Amino acid sequence: MRKRIVTALVHNRSGVLNRVTGLFTKRQFNIESISVGYTEVEGISRMTFVVNVEDDGKIEQLLKQLHKQIDVLKVSDITDQGVVARELALIKVLSTGQTRSEINGIVEPFRAAIIDVARDSVTVQVTGETSKIEAIIDLLRPYGIKEIARTGITAFARGNGKSVTDLKQYSIVN
Repeated sequence: MRKRIVTALVHNRSGVLNRVTGLFTKRQFNIESISVGYTEVEGISRMTFVVNVEDDGKIEQLLKQLHKQIDVLKVSDITDQGVVARELALIKVLSTGQTRSEINGIVEPFRAAIIDVARDSVTVQVTGETSKIEAIIDLLRPYGIKEIARTGITAFARGNGKSVTDLKQYSIVN
């Protein structure tokens, strides 16, 4: 199995996410991570999927089918390109007054931040590559993790790729 990062630029309309993820399901891809958000062009969103793939031929077929969708403007498998990829995690860790400074000592080298302090816990915010997120979770686990919320990976190709602003013709006028 090989992880692939697939991005899609889509019209931000009701039902688009369902139709796109339906194609992944129909082709029996398990979506490991998904993130969706607005782009710099009004009415257009970027979807980022991380999927495990056994056969690269299957991913090519999926990309072709995704591109045929009415609301899909552009689809790319950016796995083999230079990419900028990040994930956000919020980690609620059990803590006492005595362990807070230890936890802070763990958080600092990761350039993470404690964003909430309660009587019996602290909430840590960390962004970065998945390996960084996993590393801080492993270090915080002995203190007792109450909750974890992760965004999944969001990514795009580095450098001189075409910007979404080249797609302004697809912008939805309100």
